[in-house]
Amino acid sequence: MKRFSNILLIADKNLNDSTALNRAISLASNNNAALTLIDIVDVIPPEIQMAITTKTPMVLCEILATEKQEQLTEVARTAARNGVDIEVMVLIGKRYLEVIRQVLRNKHDLVIKCAEPLDGLKQTLFGSTDMHLMRKCPCPVWIIKSSDHKHNRRILAAVDRDPEDTQKDALNRPILEMATSLALTEAAELHVIHAWEAYSEDLLRSPRMPYTDAEVDLMVEEEEASHRQWLKKLLVEHAEPAATNANDCAIPKLHLVKGRAQQIIPLKARDLDVDLIIMGTVARTGIPGFFIGNTAESILNQIDCSVLTIKPPDFSSPVNL
Repeated sequence: MKRFSNILLIADKNLNDSTALNRAISLASNNNAALTLIDIVDVIPPEIQMAITTKTPMVLCEILATEKQEQLTEVARTAARNGVDIEVMVLIGKRYLEVIRQVLRNKHDLVIKCAEPLDGLKQTLFGSTDMHLMRKCPCPVWIIKSSDHKHNRRILAAVDRDPEDTQKDALNRPILEMATSLALTEAAELHVIHAWEAYSEDLLRSPRMPYTDAEVDLMVEEEEASHRQWLKKLLVEHAEPAATNANDCAIPKLHLVKGRAQQIIPLKARDLDVDLIIMGTVARTGIPGFFIGNTAESILNQIDCSVLTIKPPDFSSPVNL
């Protein structure tokens, strides 16, 4: 199943032995997609500009850009010998802004980037640029954690039900279709998780409420049955058809778990030792640039694996050209 047609790869420091580069080349080859490799030269901060006397800041940026261009061109030559054409370019500016502008200019449908390396102060896998891209980039963003595994062994797709939130509901289809496509391509196990909660269960069990424990238990069972029926219907419509006649590993394995998503999903990801989580990043706020909900943000701060984030089709980035 072809999923991507125009992939954008952000260069990292270990480009010659980059997990992200290998992933991007593989995807471009499997999807017959265009692949662009970019790097960004940061604008020189004002305090450093004052110390520069031999060359203007712009001239220095252009020298750095030329050097990076040569490095990327060599990578592209190596890839071309293996049958993959890569367009290369170097931009000057703020890293995440230039990436998003490149996406807007060239209509890229996937951004791939290695996770920013951790330092002693960071407690999460994803750095500032990663989070900016996952919040504001209009196309799917795949942040890859470097690992010993050349292919994804286990993929976890997180889906959610919210009849009052059409954007969140609309994300379930691309999440499942993308997860199924990748699982089929890499012969990976596909796991689908849905965390659910019974409405006001604690309140209903209060001594002040006119319900017995047995009555509340029945309500909770009915709620669980409703979520299970919804999840099975969702898989039949958007995941199982693509997995028909495929390897058994591509048949989705369901995980319907009672509890809060921000607690359940990171725990299940660790228990299953997944390599990739595919999830939506939708929030109810209308403020541009704050399009990761509290639940998604909390999950991202707890996981230690690669993540592919997807936004609704009608998402509009706060970044413009």
